Amino acid sequence: MIRAFGYNEFLFLLSAVQWTLLLSAIAFIGGSIVGLFVALGRTSDVKPLRWLATGYIQVFQGTPLLMQLFLVFFGATVMGIDMSPWVAAALGLTLNTSAFLGEIWRGCIQSVPRGQWEAASALGLRYPGLMRYVILPQAVKVAVPPTVGYLVQVIKGTSLAAIIGFVELTRAGQIVNNATFQPFLVFGIVAAIYFALCWPLSLLSQRLEARYAAPTR
Repeated sequence: MIRAFGYNEFLFLLSAVQWTLLLSAIAFIGGSIVGLFVALGRTSDVKPLRWLATGYIQVFQGTPLLMQLFLVFFGATVMGIDMSPWVAAALGLTLNTSAFLGEIWRGCIQSVPRGQWEAASALGLRYPGLMRYVILPQAVKVAVPPTVGYLVQVIKGTSLAAIIGFVELTRAGQIVNNATFQPFLVFGIVAAIYFALCWPLSLLSQRLEARYAAPTR
């Protein structure tokens, strides 16, 4: 039975926002932790670590996120692991996010002037101390704007979790549309909600980029 789009349907869409935000937070936090190790591996002096980190990045950047979610969700089933759409979506998005953040942060680490690396090495600092006390504190300032900007991509990427049955904002829109058959209205509202979530972060990223931009001489 087709019903009209009303207040309850709108509340259902809004209630799904919390799952979009929670999934984004898990993917971003987990991706940040793993991504830091990936970035450190990419800039390590140990060749096997560099190769491993490079391969990890190429796999996740070179394949669609949708395929990665399929592989995590259905691959777990094939291996006899009972994995819910929630866990599969969180794991898939975390792995994907870590690859992109790892590459972003690799560039930020390598943007630190080579003289800083050489001076720290001349003082006898080994790689862990070099990173902790000299390189990472400088790289953080460069990394903040693109990291905040990438959070927008993470939020939008959660929409693909709908394909494996996780009820976030996009999936909620599909459910409401199936009941009301008003796609333009329903998905127009869904798009507006995504815009309301992402636009402030885009503005924040631009402001941070302007704030931390190195002065030109």
